[in-house]
Amino acid sequence: MTYNQDLAHYMCYRATAPLTIDGKLDEADWAAAAVSTPFVDIVSGEPGWFDTRVRLLWDDECLYFGFSAVETDVWATLTERDSKIWEDNDLEVFIAGKDAYYEFEINALNTIYEVFWVWKDMYFPGSPFDTEEWKPEGKRLMIIDGIGGHVHPRGTRYGFLDWDYPGLQHAVHVDGELNSRKRTDRGWSMELALPWKGLELLADGRSLPPREGDVWRIDCSRFQQIGRDGEKLDPGDGWTWNRHGHYDSHIPETFSFVHFSEKPVRTPL
Repeated sequence: MTYNQDLAHYMCYRATAPLTIDGKLDEADWAAAAVSTPFVDIVSGEPGWFDTRVRLLWDDECLYFGFSAVETDVWATLTERDSKIWEDNDLEVFIAGKDAYYEFEINALNTIYEVFWVWKDMYFPGSPFDTEEWKPEGKRLMIIDGIGGHVHPRGTRYGFLDWDYPGLQHAVHVDGELNSRKRTDRGWSMELALPWKGLELLADGRSLPPREGDVWRIDCSRFQQIGRDGEKLDPGDGWTWNRHGHYDSHIPETFSFVHFSEKPVRTPL
């Protein structure tokens, strides 16, 4: 199966100063960072009806994401870590290596869900996943071959639900009043910091932190469970950096190309 999408390319520059992970995106480096194209419908590629964008930065310690999401009714209900966050309005990050990928989801209450996914065909002697840590037996798993009726040609993968990203930092800022239902909110923003060590199994021999010209496959998305008129959507609308062509976030071939530059991001005077 071939995925013939026009995929985004993004240049990720080095941060010039430490970032405070408070969800506000108010540092000069965030203002200077390139802004993604607006997210589009995951199936059709049509523009999302709320604007959603992401910025990326990096330094020697972490890879950073800064999301901004327009929303007139910022809403969330789930408070327990690793709840089914996609059942709320959420923001998501997927980072893919050749044989595994990481999934992160967050709602406006700053509650997160994360999974490390390993393709089933990677279970053979000598594989990097041929270890006690990654054996599926006895682990709490989600097992999929696709989502929403789409089946990936590579087939089954194991999602390790108890894996926690080491040193993860995340925060949300609401521009309005959470769960007020007054429909007067302006939106919400989110910051995420991923220490490089947690990406070792996805690096595929690339340097951590990255070198000039390194390219990673990363997708960022948003799922919206409440419609423009306050109605419950079933299924929710999915908006992604690139069109996937299917109602399925788990297609690494459709992820954007993130190019890393060792040049510092230019900050305004």
